[in-house]
Amino acid sequence: MQPRIPRQSAHEHGIQRVDNDARLSDELASVVGGARRRAVRDRDRQIDTAHLLHSLLESDPEARAVLAEGPQIARLLGYLVQRSIGYGLRWQSGVEDSGAVPVVTEATGFSPLAAACMEEACERAAVRGGPARGTDLLAAIVADPQARAVEVLERAGIDPRQVLARLDGPPDITRECGEATH
Repeated sequence: MQPRIPRQSAHEHGIQRVDNDARLSDELASVVGGARRRAVRDRDRQIDTAHLLHSLLESDPEARAVLAEGPQIARLLGYLVQRSIGYGLRWQSGVEDSGAVPVVTEATGFSPLAAACMEEACERAAVRGGPARGTDLLAAIVADPQARAVEVLERAGIDPRQVLARLDGPPDITRECGEATH
């Protein structure tokens, strides 16, 4: 018996595999794979930051714990689930781009802003000396107020600046004091 809904590959949608990047932890590669599947299922042309956020919530307990607890997470997941049935339909006709990064001319599978967030996550991880984790990606996403994921977070009552502050932790007072005296 044939399935009623034909399967469509990510390649048919121009969403190429990028989760085999050695700079990504296994967990983050899984998040990217989940975001890719979601984009294909939603018939979106590219993986955007809302796809990545949704996949982070589902797959990464550390990133989920940083976001919020209780009703805020439920509300956030509700908005993300509604994306393909109305809330996000206005996004399908446009490309997510904050204008702060150069437009990607080659189809990488990510919106220009999501691609920039992936690069930022890898850069954050390089400073730490390890592969990029979900929290690195979450920090990169919430840092750009033009990200679709930020819009969803705000609608769910989650302040992206507070999320970023939790991810970055308290400032290093000894380092700041030392820098101020030089």
